[in-house]
Amino acid sequence: MVNKLTAKTEILVRFNEADPLGIVWHGHYIRYFEDGREAFGNEYGIGYLDFYKKGFVIPVVHVDCSFKKSLRYGDIVVVETTFTPCDAAKLLFGYRLYNKKNHQLVATGSSIQVFLDSKHSTLQLTNPPFFEAWKRKHLSP
Repeated sequence: MVNKLTAKTEILVRFNEADPLGIVWHGHYIRYFEDGREAFGNEYGIGYLDFYKKGFVIPVVHVDCSFKKSLRYGDIVVVETTFTPCDAAKLLFGYRLYNKKNHQLVATGSSIQVFLDSKHSTLQLTNPPFFEAWKRKHLSP
């Protein structure tokens, strides 16, 4: 069985993401994680709308970020998003952010999402069947 799945995306750092010195505000790194999750979902056919159409929402319940280097206005950040499977009813993602220009690691992080029934916001204690089928399809050798 494959242990992890990874997707990459590139994001141009916009003017409004930087402070007057041109340095990206720390909170935007979390948004880059979100962009990475969206790219991962698009690549592997498991985006937010796919969950929603099956009757679930998957809120982030924990996020962690370690900053290594600063990004600046005009940089291109490469977001590497890795899904780590687990038996529990949650989604585990890891992130590595690189500056495309010099290939330097600028941040690492992780996030945890859980399954809620979209109708009643009930926490799900087991993985939905469609998600188990997705894992079998994408994580089998």
